[in-house]
Amino acid sequence: MKTGRNDPGAAAAAVARNLRALRSGRGFTLDQLAARSGLSKGMLVQLERGGTNPSIATLCRAADALGVTVSRLVEVGEAPAARVVKAEEAVTLWQGRTGSTARLLAGLDVPELSELWEWRLSPRDAYRGEPHPAGSREMLHVLDGVLTLTVDQARHQAQSGETLVFRADRPHAYANEHDRPLRFIMVVLEPRPPAAPAAGVPAARLPARRARRQAR
Repeated sequence: MKTGRNDPGAAAAAVARNLRALRSGRGFTLDQLAARSGLSKGMLVQLERGGTNPSIATLCRAADALGVTVSRLVEVGEAPAARVVKAEEAVTLWQGRTGSTARLLAGLDVPELSELWEWRLSPRDAYRGEPHPAGSREMLHVLDGVLTLTVDQARHQAQSGETLVFRADRPHAYANEHDRPLRFIMVVLEPRPPAAPAAGVPAARLPARRARRQAR
C-alpha cells in the first residue's frame, strides 16, 4: 500500500488544500482562475475537493495562473529557512512505461519560478512536452544513460556526465532511444507571471493563457 507523498490520494489532498488557500489568498473566484489558467471550472472544483489526481499539465497551468511553482501546490507545509527534502517527500507526478517516472524534488517561487526534477526513462520510452511560458529555460544533467532531446525538431544527445541547456518556450521532448535505463536531473526556470490585476480591472486585460507541459 502506498503511503506518504507518493500516495496519489495524499498528493490530491495536498493539491486541494493548497489550491484553495492560494486562490483565496489572491482573491480569485473559480471563474477567474479558470479564465487565467485555461482549466475548466469543473476541473478546478474537482481539484479543490481532492476528487482527481491531476496531470503535470493541469498542475502547471494552475501554478502558472497563481504565480507559484508546481511544488508549492503539492507542498505539505510552509518551508522554513532551510530544510532537507527527504527522498520519500519527492512527489511522483508522471509515470510512463515500467520504471519511467518524473519526480518533483523541490521548487522555489522567487526571484523566478524554479523547479528541480528527477527523471527516469525506461528503454525506448519518451515524454513529449508543450512550450513553457516565454523566456523559460531548462537544464538537463544526465546521470546514467543517453538522453535525446528534441527542440524545434532538432535532435541533441547528451551522455552520462553531460548537461543540456535549452530554451523551453518551444515544443520539446525527452527520449531514451537506447537499451539501458536513462536517469537525469532537470532544472526548470520560468519568469514570474505578471501580478494579478487590481479589483475592477476588466477581465480582457488579463494576460493571455499559456500552453504548458502535456502529460502523456
